[in-house]
Amino acid sequence: MLRVFLAEDESIIRETLRDTVPWAQYGYTFAGEAGDGEMALPLIRQVKPDVLITDVRMPFMDGLALSELVRREFPEMKIIIISGYDDFEYARQAISIGVDQYLLKPITKKALLDVLEELREKIEGERASRNYLAQFHREAEEYEQYTRRVFFERVVAGQLSVQEIYESAAKLDIDLRAQCYTIAFFSVLPEPSGTAEAYSEPGARLRDALLEHFLKYPEYILLRWNLTTYAVLLKGETARMEELSERCVETVRRQYAAHAPEQSWYVAIGRPTQRLSTLPVCFEEVSRLWAYRHILPQQHVLTADTVSFLTGTGSGNSQLDQLDASKVDPAILTGVMQSASAQEIPSFADEYLHSVERALSSKPFCQYLMLSVRFTAARFAASLGIEQQDAFAPLDCLNMVGRSVTAADLKDYFCAILLRMAALRDQASSSQWRSLLKQAVHYIDGHFTEESLSLNQVAREVNISANYLSAVFSQEIGATFTEYVTGKRMERAKELLRSTDKRSGEVAAAVGYKDPHYFSFLFKKTQGCTPRDYRNGGKRP
Repeated sequence: MLRVFLAEDESIIRETLRDTVPWAQYGYTFAGEAGDGEMALPLIRQVKPDVLITDVRMPFMDGLALSELVRREFPEMKIIIISGYDDFEYARQAISIGVDQYLLKPITKKALLDVLEELREKIEGERASRNYLAQFHREAEEYEQYTRRVFFERVVAGQLSVQEIYESAAKLDIDLRAQCYTIAFFSVLPEPSGTAEAYSEPGARLRDALLEHFLKYPEYILLRWNLTTYAVLLKGETARMEELSERCVETVRRQYAAHAPEQSWYVAIGRPTQRLSTLPVCFEEVSRLWAYRHILPQQHVLTADTVSFLTGTGSGNSQLDQLDASKVDPAILTGVMQSASAQEIPSFADEYLHSVERALSSKPFCQYLMLSVRFTAARFAASLGIEQQDAFAPLDCLNMVGRSVTAADLKDYFCAILLRMAALRDQASSSQWRSLLKQAVHYIDGHFTEESLSLNQVAREVNISANYLSAVFSQEIGATFTEYVTGKRMERAKELLRSTDKRSGEVAAAVGYKDPHYFSFLFKKTQGCTPRDYRNGGKRP
């Protein structure tokens, strides 16, 4: 039921309208009344009606002044002005304010009911459009719009001015208005082998639950960063950033506990900044923090404070007996070779060497590090079925072993070997995921008209994790799962509109949409005209 509020200084008129109009019959609840605009305004702020009916001339604050304030505070509220004066100036002012209807006294019940019915239909239509737009955005965001990631990459690379950031965000319907920002990374069931993980219901539920949470709140802007990692831009009031960060961590922890308790989870969060222009600095920090999930696998929350504490930054001497042996465990390097993206490896090398910097003054220790990464890489290449000679052939850094090296030399050495292993890993897995992707696309092409089609259903059909399929799909197809399915449905809808006399609702059902109104909304959103206009010769390829 819609709520209506009445502001009228003549008590007889006010009571007559209140008591004789069959509000409920026309979908309304009478939510309150006042004898002038000054008394009405705080009550309107309290009850937040959908429709305001106000006399144009009242003591203390007239209807035009009240309407102007209400329009400013509640732009979606509908306003009906009633007046005993057939004065063009009143009407002109009402139009400039954005009043929806202007009725002259004496008001007939029929005239008022006709207006109320018209406004109810308008409100319901606007709400449906907003709901459809929200649904469209949720569906598009759920499968990581590729264009959003490209935009984010340009922002954190410092390639856009602040003005360009806002302009590009507006085109993508991204609201970046806030006092403060920070960036977080979180993991979604990493595939440690670097190959496609089989479909699992717990994994699908975990991914869906995490995405549902982060897409629910406007303070979080979510996008995929790589195969196993999502990035979240947190935005809000400065005083709330700690709360938003804590909620981010708690959500990931709780969902892993509920759906994948045996899996390790990680969240890295950078320090807040009040400027969009400094997001690249924030991103650089969170990228370095994210590398510590390999170095400190037992530490799930990675922040400047937790990493500084656990690595003992600035704690003193360079004696080897002060070094935590777990920090040079070859399993750390194996994990990087299995799952780290090429983007992560330079940050990992920096932070890995930083974590053992107290021992880098020892030449034997530096030689041990170089041999450790080389032998670990040889074992990893063998696990991929690649001979050591072939694996290391392109590398020109191996002759560094036995020589005195600086920290910069060590980083170059680490990066060269780790990047080579990541490339071999990706090359070995590419034929597998290309075959799976081909199967997935074939299945979608045969079932896109089914209303129940979902990413999880396709992933289950080809036995691949939903997370892996989502990442590979957008990377290789150049469109997200939802964008691809929507495109197939719209093309089929256009064929039906051109070649049959099916009604719009029948076309909607035939291409997989149970709600014909949502179908019409999507058609206009993606094709630039309504289904009816298209059938009548509107926009066509």
